[in-house]
Amino acid sequence: MATDIDGFLPDSSFMLDVPAQDWREAITLAGKGLTASGFTTEAYTGEMIAAVENLGPYMVIAPGLALAHSRPSAAVLNTGLSWVRLSTPVKFGNKANDPVSLVIGLAGKNEDEHIVVMSAIASALSDPVKTAQLKAAATPEDIRRILKA
Repeated sequence: MATDIDGFLPDSSFMLDVPAQDWREAITLAGKGLTASGFTTEAYTGEMIAAVENLGPYMVIAPGLALAHSRPSAAVLNTGLSWVRLSTPVKFGNKANDPVSLVIGLAGKNEDEHIVVMSAIASALSDPVKTAQLKAAATPEDIRRILKA
């Protein structure tokens, strides 16, 4: 699955250099990308926001990076990702990793697909060189190419 990043991250799931007032708006943008790509219904966006409200900012997994997600549910139609690069970073309330400038939305149809896609993204983002390239990438095509490398 990790090799088919094109199917999990279509052009419609990207928003590059967009503004958000706060973490809720940042997650809402990630949810819009998931919905626009047919991965989720709008209800999933509310589930992602509720996860932060109930569990805290655990989604901020590295400096400047949030992996917005919720558990597989009826609101998930297909496994996929959205990619939101914010024009101005926002705070999620995670002292170690705030502020966030990249929000990746993750929707998993089931636990297995959820974990496979999440680990593929995590391995790419654990490489500082790739992370820097992703921050500078100009197009969705460039981002997919970096993730596949």
